[in-house]
Amino acid sequence: MQRNNSAKVDHAKDLVEYIALSLVDDPSSVQVSQERNGGRVRLELHVAKEDMGRIIGKNGRVANSIRTLLRVTSARDGRQVTLDVMEPEA
Repeated sequence: MQRNNSAKVDHAKDLVEYIALSLVDDPSSVQVSQERNGGRVRLELHVAKEDMGRIIGKNGRVANSIRTLLRVTSARDGRQVTLDVMEPEA
């Protein structure tokens, strides 16, 4: 069964949101937005300032692990998806 491209992007977005929600103390602040540019999709993850350390991890290990999972799942879907963890606004 083949899904359309929108469902594939939503799958990646849902994955990032699920992982972030399980890591943070303030789940209400988790927001994932997306930008599409041809065959590429850019996801932006926004969390509370207090939760940035949990998402990034020591030396960026948690964030890089999330990116690796995204790369694997998006490759299956035939897409290239990137993740940016955004700095919280003051």
